[in-house]
Amino acid sequence: MQKNLLNNIKLVLFDLDGTLVDTAPDFLFSLNEVLRKNKYDQVFLEDIRSHISDGSGMLTKVGFGINEVDANFEKYKRELLDVYKKNLTRSSKLFSDIKELITQIKILGIDYGIVTNKPYEYASPLINHFKEFKECKILICPDHLTKAKPSPEGILLACSKLDIEPKHTCYVGDHIVDIDAALAADIPIVSCSYGYGDLPDKTNANELRIDNPRSLIECLKNKDV
Repeated sequence: MQKNLLNNIKLVLFDLDGTLVDTAPDFLFSLNEVLRKNKYDQVFLEDIRSHISDGSGMLTKVGFGINEVDANFEKYKRELLDVYKKNLTRSSKLFSDIKELITQIKILGIDYGIVTNKPYEYASPLINHFKEFKECKILICPDHLTKAKPSPEGILLACSKLDIEPKHTCYVGDHIVDIDAALAADIPIVSCSYGYGDLPDKTNANELRIDNPRSLIECLKNKDV
C-alpha cells in the first residue's frame, strides 16, 4: 500500500487562477476589448488559456504579438489590467467540484488559505465574489512578499501567520511555479492537470497529480491510497 502524502494535513493552501477559479473567460474578454480598441485582431480562448497563469505581461505579448521592448507594451498591459479589474467577476466560475472540495475540507476540520501570484487588488474582490470562500483563513499575494512564487516565501508566511507547521501543510496548484514553491517549502504539492499550466512529467516523490478536485477529497479523507 502506498503512503498517502496528505496524512496529518491541517492546512491546505491553494493557488487561485487555474486551480480554484476558472478566470480565463474574463481574461479573454478583457484582452479582446483592448485588442479591439487598438484595432488588433481578436484572439480565442485556446490562444491564451495556457498563458493565464503567466500574468498580464504574457497575455499582452500573446495578444499583440509584441515583447517588452515595444514602445506600446506597457501601455497595452496597463489597458488590459484596467479593463480586467472592471470585469474580473463577469464570467469567472469555480472549477467543477471545488465547492464540494471546500465543503469536505471544512467537514474534515482542515483549514485552508490562498497563496497566489495575483496582486491583491485583483485577488481580493475575486475571492470575495464567491461565498464558498468565506471561511478562507488567509490570502497571501505578491504585495505581502519580497518574492512571489516560485519562492516558498508565501507558503511559509501563510503557515507562520496561521501557526501551523509546514509539515502539516500541502499546496495545490496548476503551474510549474506552484510545484517549485511547494518543493522549496518542503511540503507536498498537489498539481492540477485540469488547470492552465503545461505541467512537466511527474518526477518528484512529494508530488500528487490530480485531474479533478474530487481526487483531492479522497486523498484527504483516506489515510493511505
